Amino acid sequence: MTRPARFAATPHPAAVPSSPGAARSAQRAARGRRPARDGGPLAPEAAGLDDFPVLVVPGLNNSGERHWQSCWQRALPAAERVEQANWARPDLEAWMESLVRAVERRPGALLAAHSLGCVLIAHLAQRHPRPPIAGALLVAPADVDAAGPAGRLLEGFGPMPRGRLPFPATVVASRNDPYMSYPTAASLASAWGAGLVDLGCAGHVNVESGHGPWPEGLGLLGQLARRATAPAWRFDSPLSERKKARSTWRWR
Repeated sequence: MTRPARFAATPHPAAVPSSPGAARSAQRAARGRRPARDGGPLAPEAAGLDDFPVLVVPGLNNSGERHWQSCWQRALPAAERVEQANWARPDLEAWMESLVRAVERRPGALLAAHSLGCVLIAHLAQRHPRPPIAGALLVAPADVDAAGPAGRLLEGFGPMPRGRLPFPATVVASRNDPYMSYPTAASLASAWGAGLVDLGCAGHVNVESGHGPWPEGLGLLGQLARRATAPAWRFDSPLSERKKARSTWRWR
């Protein structure tokens, strides 16, 4: 499969307001808090996410209905899942194509990744030095360079990219994750230039380890949003504005 072309970015004028904080505060005051998909208000943990589309990036075998990624996708109006044709047999090139197309549709998105999805994002950053990504929450990355519960299914994603990520990122790691040791996760966070959150003994941070809706994790995504630069368009912006903003991110 041919690799996708490289991202090139040209800031949209609307992305550089004279007073970003004041502008966002005025917008929020004018429209009130954005409702969740179920019609209720967004949870307090989601504070800071109003200005961002969110891309959910699952790992091997996707994330089930009770997984925190699925819970967040249902709760956040501007959330979208990066779908893969074959979740059970991951192929780096095919998965990369899906991620690139999703980022192209949602430039300036925050990425909420789990397990192998974290590694996929690192590969994208290695290939595309200036991707239109606002930030990434990388939860329980899978070690593709060592033997683990998935056997040889993850080998095609190795070796692990260790270059510094070109966007704000937070690695969330567990002390007893069967897919990656904590020292490896800490070393990886340092190499990526990412923040590190120690969850203690939290398994693989999935349903089996007791992480269903996981509001604390949503709070971490909100913290990341407050460190990132919001995109020049919103999920509820007029179509003409969204098209204009998206056009500033082009392939070459």
